[in-house]
Order: sequence, then C-alpha cells, then structure tokens
Amino acid sequence: MTLNKLISHFDKYLPLSSKEKEELGDRITEKKIRRRQFILSKYEVCRFYTFIISGLFKMYAVDKNGTEHILQFASENEWISDIGSFHSDKPSRLYIEAIEPSVVLQIEKSNLLYLYTHFPKFDRNFRVIIENKYIELENRVLQNISSTAEERYQTFLEQYPQLSNRLPNTQIASYIGITPEFLSKIRNNISKK
Repeated sequence: MTLNKLISHFDKYLPLSSKEKEELGDRITEKKIRRRQFILSKYEVCRFYTFIISGLFKMYAVDKNGTEHILQFASENEWISDIGSFHSDKPSRLYIEAIEPSVVLQIEKSNLLYLYTHFPKFDRNFRVIIENKYIELENRVLQNISSTAEERYQTFLEQYPQLSNRLPNTQIASYIGITPEFLSKIRNNISKK
C-alpha cells in the first residue's frame, strides 16, 4: 500500500503511533499523475503538500521571455509544494509539473492543520522536513552566487545522482542556470579529465 511508504518516511523522524497512522490515512488522497500534467499552475493557490510515491516532478517559473527556471526537482520519497502560496493562500508564481508518470499522496491544508493541532508529532515531522528543504535552498542560493558552472554541475550530480539519467540536459541546464550547450561543454571537459 502506498500509505506505508509515507509512514516509513515519517519513521525516519518521529515514528507514528497506530492512531496517528490511521488519522493520516483518513486525510491523505492518492492520485495518479500523467507525464507533463500539472499539479500546480501559475496564478493558482497551492492547496496541497504532495508526497511522491513514484515518479519525478519539477517546480519552476517562466520569465517574460518564456524561459523556464527550475527551482526544484523532487522524486520518490520527497515532498513538493509551493510553501509560500500554500501558507498564504495567495496565487503561486510557480508551476509544478510531472516529468514522468507518477503516483502521489496529497494532503490539503485543513487536514494538515488538523494533524498539527491534534497530533503534535506531525508538526514536528513537517518542521524538520521544511527545515531540511530550507537548508537545501540556502545552500543552492549560496552556490549560485559563489560557484562556477562546473562546480554547480558537480554539486547537482552529488545531490541528485539518481536523476542525472532521468532528466534531459535542457532541464539540468535550467536548474544550474546555464545553457544546454554550455552544459555539453562542461560534460566534455569532465570526461577528458
């Protein structure tokens, strides 16, 4: 059952009691998502925290020239959400799109707040998950302002070793802030070393 994967995920932080597992199961919705299907589009309010059972997603913005800027990838056993939109109830400036056919579990804000209030362990688990994502984002911003493109690519390979073969070069290049052509040059230089 897909819920067991989410329960195992929480067990890495603070294991859930049988009552907490039951309450979680009552408040989670499973969805199958097609490749290229959006679970969030620009100008929509983000209504869900999404846990990925299988598949791969990207969260990105599109600038006025139509260029995609990828902020995050998320695959199995990870969460993806526009946290700002989710908590403020304001329209998102981002898109969340499936790169592969996927199965996800989603929890709505009202259900998440219920779990926070009635079962404090959920509050603590989500706090740790969000803190870890914040640290990841902080490191990424620091790297983008202080590292070379080759260093950013090497860090991408270290951070997402399982994704480098699942993603097209255009998306990897967008994530590290370079052109696909420059990424090819970097890969050639690395292979010659």
